[in-house]
Amino acid sequence: MHEGGGLPCTRLTARQALAAVTDTYRELPEPPGGFAPAASGPPPKAPPGTSPEPPSKAPPDSPGAGLSAGAAGPDGPLGWRGYDEARARARARTGEDESVVAALAVIGGTEAVVLSFEFRYLGGSLGERTGDRLEAAYTEARERGLPVVSLIATGGSRMQEGMRALTQLQRVARQSALNRAAGLPQIAVLRDPTTGGGWATLGAAADVILALPGAQIGFAGSRVRPPDADPHAYSAEGQLASGQIDAVVPADRLRGTLQRWLRLLCPPGGPAGRDVEPAPPPKALGAPGLPESGWQAVLRAREARRPHAEAYLEAYFDDREEISGDRCGGVDPGIRCGFGRRDGRTIAFAAQCGTATRPAGFRTAGRLIRLADHLGIPVLTLVDTPGAANDAAAERAGAGAAIADCFAALATARVPVTSLLIGEGGSGGALALAAPGRLWATPDSYFSVIAPELAAAILKRDERQIHDTADQLHIRPQDLLELDVIRGIVPPT
Repeated sequence: MHEGGGLPCTRLTARQALAAVTDTYRELPEPPGGFAPAASGPPPKAPPGTSPEPPSKAPPDSPGAGLSAGAAGPDGPLGWRGYDEARARARARTGEDESVVAALAVIGGTEAVVLSFEFRYLGGSLGERTGDRLEAAYTEARERGLPVVSLIATGGSRMQEGMRALTQLQRVARQSALNRAAGLPQIAVLRDPTTGGGWATLGAAADVILALPGAQIGFAGSRVRPPDADPHAYSAEGQLASGQIDAVVPADRLRGTLQRWLRLLCPPGGPAGRDVEPAPPPKALGAPGLPESGWQAVLRAREARRPHAEAYLEAYFDDREEISGDRCGGVDPGIRCGFGRRDGRTIAFAAQCGTATRPAGFRTAGRLIRLADHLGIPVLTLVDTPGAANDAAAERAGAGAAIADCFAALATARVPVTSLLIGEGGSGGALALAAPGRLWATPDSYFSVIAPELAAAILKRDERQIHDTADQLHIRPQDLLELDVIRGIVPPT
């Protein structure tokens, strides 16, 4: 049994990285299959306490099953001259006989299957034996009902094994999908570098993606990308800015961040069933009295000093972690999404912050709702926007499709979604985050099919008629309750 506790960095060995983020770990047994590792002295000693239990086997009908047995003679499946010697040197240099170490570990009291890549072993590349280990590890996680944490440092698929190496990505993708279907979280930590197929499977497919500062991340490695390519686009910071990862975490904070994420995503007792208790609506934090007119409701909701999403999230949760980005190249700072702890249980949240919601915001919210749904975690949405962004950039970014995606995520969620209107409810941009049949409102909010000013303009009314138009639209909280649009008006704290 190995004891953890060090500080992780981008260039630690596979076992150093494991020890840095875990309380304890023991290596999983070697799976059967594949060609024999190149000989170079005695094999590395197994960690004390390693279990002799037999390895998990992949289903016989899985992609890649049976590929490894008897796969190769000397120098691997392609007979690549010098491949055996290269592996022997890598083994002598690293003490490993493959590019990944799979372990059963404890992180902050939560058990997990952890995969840690050894970049010094042929660039952390994925070959058939790597695929065997990864498939066995994912299967082990499913059998035990555990999350998978991947500490990735890889240059991609192993050229010396050709297409036999490339097809390992299909094996990994299938295993990841099976674990997702089983409701088991997957967290990736991107070390330096994370490129090629390792990024496009273990990395980008994870539910939560963290990266160490300055890590090189991208499908194209440094030697194959265009010579004039912007290096920032291939960095952890650049990937965060483009919505591809959730956070850049300093080395000295990674262990604690992983512990918090695992506590949030892995409730005691394993994956939740579908009998999930809905999240209770938050109490109102603003003015307690109801507005007398429609226009007064608009003015109160637009008051800059009224409580916004951050105040509600701070009051509602004991602690929380956030995801970021739509995985399509965009980030909307006007929406906050993540998971929080309240009264001992996890609740997911998607909160509009009072600005016009951009396509990336709707896609991020949809991503959050789907993630919570497959993990069996209830969702809280906070509705507060003058409407969807309608500038040319928003249209080019697919505003309509993004709103449709968010509507679909809400409509198909199997877990209960609770929504609270905390400010402006501007048309479809607000409705996209409002749960059908489970919407509450605060006294300082309104919901309208269109802003009163725009309604007056479309109807060719005088500006002096905006106030009357606001009343005619019946947008006050008490109007919404009478119209059966909301379930109730939440009381103040």
